[in-house]
Amino acid sequence: MSETLSESLQKPQVMQKPQTVLTGDWALFLDIDGTLLEHAEHPDAVSVSGELRSLLESLDHKLNGALAFITGRSVAAVDHLFQPLKLRAAGLYGLEHRLLPDDDVEVADEPEDIAALADEIEAEFGRGQVYIERKGRVLAIHTRAAPHLLPRATQLVEQALAVLPKGYRVVAGNAGVELLPLEAAKGAAIRRFMDIAPFTGRRPVFLGDDTSDENGFETVNDAGGISIRVKPPAQTTAQYGLAGVAETLAWLRGQL
Repeated sequence: MSETLSESLQKPQVMQKPQTVLTGDWALFLDIDGTLLEHAEHPDAVSVSGELRSLLESLDHKLNGALAFITGRSVAAVDHLFQPLKLRAAGLYGLEHRLLPDDDVEVADEPEDIAALADEIEAEFGRGQVYIERKGRVLAIHTRAAPHLLPRATQLVEQALAVLPKGYRVVAGNAGVELLPLEAAKGAAIRRFMDIAPFTGRRPVFLGDDTSDENGFETVNDAGGISIRVKPPAQTTAQYGLAGVAETLAWLRGQL
């Protein structure tokens, strides 16, 4: 089965549409922004179609529940975006987990030092072209509307890292920069799901599009699974690539 799946995908340098391959032996992990949905200048400026909800619900049913979102969004934000559909999810890069669709989610408050940093960055950039997203223990600075401000935003976060308590790291993305705790990692989130039913004993497949997904790709590779990066750069730990969101959705529809 693994050979069929490998043959149906392609290395990032060769963009070729994959074939239908997933069966009940696989567990599917999905990033959201840039993978299932096109990026927008503001995280709240995206919407989910009924067709996408139906697709995800059908995939979840086919895999007997072995499907989970692995995202930088909070689980509450995911639920709001996909309502009324609720799936298993790891939010804030694994700082939040909902292991069952109807489980409660433990939400961490925003630490005072992160709140102060967010205030400082907002004071410099204002509330115009740069969007400061406060996500509890995670701080995201979105510069998609003003790419020229990304270097300065990155500099501010890196300077803050030097004076914050130990245990934080900086992750630069496609159109922004984030400050997050060291334990916030998509790979760890995937491993946690793989330790419980219905994921246990299956082979993981993870689709993502950004630097923060690379840790998840490594975890899936180590587990003998399949890693797929959407719009892959020249350097990625993902085994395969898809050209964009449209091709990703087409590939997922092909699994039914």
